[in-house]
This record gives sequence, C-alpha cells and structure tokens, in this order.
Amino acid sequence: MTSEVMVLPRSEGQSGAMATLSETVAPSTTPVGTLLREWRRRRRISQLDLSIEAEVSSRHLSYVETGRARPSRSMVLRLADALEVPPREQNQLLVAAGFAPAFGERSLDDPDMAAVRGGIERVLTAFEPYPALVVDRGWNLLLANSGVTALMEGLAPHLLEPPVNVLRLSLHPDGLAPRIRNLAAWRGHVLARLGREAAVTGSPEIAALLEELLDLPGGLEAAHDDVVAMPLVLTAPGGDLRFVSTITTFGTALDLTAAELSIEAFLPADAETARFLNDTSLTTLSG
Repeated sequence: MTSEVMVLPRSEGQSGAMATLSETVAPSTTPVGTLLREWRRRRRISQLDLSIEAEVSSRHLSYVETGRARPSRSMVLRLADALEVPPREQNQLLVAAGFAPAFGERSLDDPDMAAVRGGIERVLTAFEPYPALVVDRGWNLLLANSGVTALMEGLAPHLLEPPVNVLRLSLHPDGLAPRIRNLAAWRGHVLARLGREAAVTGSPEIAALLEELLDLPGGLEAAHDDVVAMPLVLTAPGGDLRFVSTITTFGTALDLTAAELSIEAFLPADAETARFLNDTSLTTLSG
C-alpha cells in the first residue's frame, strides 16, 4: 500500500526558516513579577504553596512578584516549571526578566526539523486508512493523511482556505457540523477541552477561538457519567460512522513548533466503521 501525507499550504507570511529567538516572543512591557503573579493566580496557588513547590522562600517570591527583587534566569525557569507554564509563555517570562528565550521556533519545513517531520509522517501513514492529522496549539491544520480527505468532501471552500482550523471546520454549519449525528454532545466535549486549554495556556488566540465557537449553533450537552470516551458519530450513505479520537504530543521537545504540535487520530469505534474505512481505502487504491 502506498500513501501520501497531505501538506497544508502555509498562511501568508509564514516562513520556512528558523525564527530568531526574539521573534518567538510577543513584546510586553509587563514586569516579570506581575506575569508570575498572574500565572500563580491562574493556577490558584498561594505564594506559600508555590514557594514550597519551587523551593524558594516565600519572602523572596513576594519580592519577585512586587518587583523588589530581580529573579535569576534559573529562578524564572524554576517558578515557570512549578506553575506548569507552557514553553511559549516561558519565553515571555524570560524576556520580561531581561534574559534570552529558552525555546527557538522552526517551521516543519526547516532542515533541522527533518527528523521530527519524518517521524510525524510515518505516524500519519501508520494510521491509514483511519483519519489522522497534525495541528498546532491553535488547532490549525498542518499535515494530514489520506484518511482525512473523505471527511473534507463537500465542505465550504472558505473553511478550507489556509490556515485551516480543524475545530472551526468541524463545528461550523458550513463544515462538518450537519453530518455530526451527536452534534450537541460533541460540541460539549470539544468546547470543554478548548476551555481547559485556554485556562492552562492563557493564550488570547485560544480564548478568541473558544468565544467564536461558542457563538456557533448546535447546542451543548455534557457527557454522561457512563460514557468512557466521547464518540464522534458521522452520517454516511451506508450508515453512521462512529469514531473515538486519540491525541499524541511531544513531551520533551525543545522547539516551540514541536512542543505545540498534536497528532489527533480518529479510530473506528465499531466493526462497521472499520470495515467501511478499509473498503473505501481499497476502492481508492484500485481506482
């Protein structure tokens, strides 16, 4: 069996070259102490609890937050680690404290990312004929295998213009939403997950996407207690297709692009869906 990983066009202005460290950080005039205090409050951790977790005196932490003491680079990273601050925001903390960022950022097209990209493409191919795709932190589509193609058939062209946002694509009335049999439950699952991501990352981009998707029609339904995994149920000419999704991330990446990538695969939740996907794949190959 041969297959081809689909590469999505980059949006205008996106470069294939490595971004300089300074380009990975949005300019900010907010003092590092204020940023750390905001992260601590976002995590709902007291100064005392954070000082214990980071092994620093509570007095020194108080001085850092109020600007009376300037933290060292190692202190910033220690506090960021204790607060589970994402890599991109760790860069912002370091710059605000007067230090160079810790994480660079390369495009997947960069030669230095060849090993990462090659591994991702092998994973995508291994999932075929089941749909699998790669997204960035904002859920913008970067790569996809051939199994995703069938899901995109008949969708509005304006939703397929880069950057393609997979959550917008799935929940928009001009997208996949009319084909989702359990739309209210699926929306509840997706938006709850996105809400958690907005809280964890503090990302304005994710918060804006959440607000946009909340305004779309389709209802909201919380998952029932007896549901082990929320299925995605799609209507199809031969009967409903049922999927469960899995998400894979890079846990030790030192590059922002790799650290923020997620591979989401949609696996068949029943024998009929598996049979349909395998038969469709064989038909495509023979055609």
